[in-house]
Amino acid sequence: MTAGADTARSPKVPVPDSIEKLTFVASRAPEAQAALGEMRQRFGDAGLDAAEAIVAIGGDGTVLDAMRLHMARGLPFYGVHRGHIGFLTNRGVDGDLLERINQAKPEILHPLRMNAATLDGKTVEALAINEVSLLRETHQTARIAILIDGVVRLDELICDGVLIATPAGSTAYNLSAHGPIVPLGAGVLALTPISAFRPRRWRGALLRDSVTVTFDIHDPELRRVAAVADNEEVRDVTRVIVAKDQATSLTLLFDKDHNFDERVLQEQFTP
Repeated sequence: MTAGADTARSPKVPVPDSIEKLTFVASRAPEAQAALGEMRQRFGDAGLDAAEAIVAIGGDGTVLDAMRLHMARGLPFYGVHRGHIGFLTNRGVDGDLLERINQAKPEILHPLRMNAATLDGKTVEALAINEVSLLRETHQTARIAILIDGVVRLDELICDGVLIATPAGSTAYNLSAHGPIVPLGAGVLALTPISAFRPRRWRGALLRDSVTVTFDIHDPELRRVAAVADNEEVRDVTRVIVAKDQATSLTLLFDKDHNFDERVLQEQFTP
């Protein structure tokens, strides 16, 4: 995980009946920093050790960074939109923030756990809230075999890369790679190729989130591939194993009148 993150597994995160104590984090963007000062003045800041919820001010990246850094604390997260992308955030706060948080709809997220073996014999483990992506490192296309629960489903994907996304991550890189948007709670993961050359017509797959996906890299010394779990990159991988980490839970709070499911529907019906 990212340096400085608390990587211990979190329990299933309960939401208190009444949240009274908040702590705030924000992106470096001027508008987010201005909102941070205003909210701390209006609502106080209990600090991480005393807080009952973490408010992340910025865009989706700010919310994801906060969850990665503080997932082991067992606190719910409430995102406030002050960035460019806002699938995981709520609208700007005009009224009583505590009232909105206490009326918010909780969504439970489980990250993906990646185990990546490298050419030099190391094994690297990392968590991904959005996606695990495999990307070619050089001008050579990647050649990757895909196994689902130990069964070879694709002998060789010749591509720029491939990714597996959670529902929360399906609106991010996965969507840009023409993968499907997946509602939270759907119980599936999106497996999406990135610029596939062969098989040319393969567009990916939807998988039950209970499966284990293995990526075997063909000719890994010549056709070098990096694996990326959200923002943690492991270079020169030979095999990458990905599965949902059921033991790790994160709670994300959404305004009840504009929750994640509603945003997913709006995105799918936007021309």
